[in-house]
Amino acid sequence: MIYNLLAGIVLIIHFLFILFVIFGGLLALKWKKAVWFHLPLLLWGILIEYFGCTCPLTPLENSLRDKGGGTRYDNSFIEQYLLPIIYPGELTREMQLFLGTLLLLINAFIYFWVWLKENKKRRHRS
Repeated sequence: MIYNLLAGIVLIIHFLFILFVIFGGLLALKWKKAVWFHLPLLLWGILIEYFGCTCPLTPLENSLRDKGGGTRYDNSFIEQYLLPIIYPGELTREMQLFLGTLLLLINAFIYFWVWLKENKKRRHRS
């Protein structure tokens, strides 16, 4: 029972982690220090996609599911939960490269936007 609960908590943390990796740069609009938390995790997310790695949270969740007698999954979190929603079919290497590039581009845009807003604030103060 407790292991299934812990697996569910890891699942929620995993999902929140992915949301933070994708959109965490937006926090820099209000809290500049968020950049120092977001950039390393963004790099981690991009590298996982580019190199086809499995996030360590996936085996942790599977291990907890095994101990709790629940059903485990043999693929990544993205393949198990997000891809069926976002993309029908199987996750291919090309899709992973696309997702990594999309992640990079989304955040390049977000940080460019943050930079523009900061420059605008500085010009108004001068």
